[in-house]
Amino acid sequence: MGNEFNTIAEAFSRTAEKYDAFAEDHPNQTRMRNKVYAHIERFIPKGARILELNCGTGADAVELARRGYRIHATDIAPGMLERLQDKIAKFNLSANITAQRCSFTELDQIQGAPFDAVFSNLGGLNCIPDLAPIIAQLPKVLRPNGLVTWTLMPPVCLWEMAEIVRGHPRLAFRRFSKNGARAHLEGLYFTVYYFTPQKVLRWFGDDYDCLSIEGLSVITPTAESKNFAKRYPRLYRTLCLLDDRLASLPPWRGWGDFFMLTMRYRPT
Repeated sequence: MGNEFNTIAEAFSRTAEKYDAFAEDHPNQTRMRNKVYAHIERFIPKGARILELNCGTGADAVELARRGYRIHATDIAPGMLERLQDKIAKFNLSANITAQRCSFTELDQIQGAPFDAVFSNLGGLNCIPDLAPIIAQLPKVLRPNGLVTWTLMPPVCLWEMAEIVRGHPRLAFRRFSKNGARAHLEGLYFTVYYFTPQKVLRWFGDDYDCLSIEGLSVITPTAESKNFAKRYPRLYRTLCLLDDRLASLPPWRGWGDFFMLTMRYRPT
């Protein structure tokens, strides 16, 4: 995965500025992030020290710091971390956020361990085909009874599957490929993999208790959809109400653009 990770780091460094710009005036993505924050606040007490994997430009780190958490934010893309450092300085958050360039495959190099929780948002962990090696390293950075909250991409995304109606079969069913789907970003290509909640639970094994599985954007648009909520506000609000009711129910909770999973580490 070494060369692949180098490609990913370069691709996301190139897109860092665009990444922040795309998130501006994006009601659908704002809703999705707020649901993640609400999920975190249900399980992780304020004041907790959180290790964030794949922090990107630091949008989540900044918001969680404002909500009373202390964040050690990590990423492999230097361009992303530069944007994070700008935010730390701009909002005077150096007491609440620290940053480190580090891959989630090298948790033995993480500074400041152990943490009360390990967090990763919006599919940052979906660029590796097997999460078991990452989970095996969690005891190096996570306290006993600590929490893991990850937002991952599942194979079933109803919004994408509806693209078949518009004549886009490759997009509609790209998540079902056994070998992952090739993603294109800033002229570079890398592979994205999709996991069912059941597979992730098997990877965690007996040392972890599952506290929650919750779908994220089960029937509302994907994070890439910026304009649907603006063009069809009444329909969007209706979909959001229905989405909120379905998100915690099987099988819906394992579908969507993402699903949120929270596990408690209880070593045997």
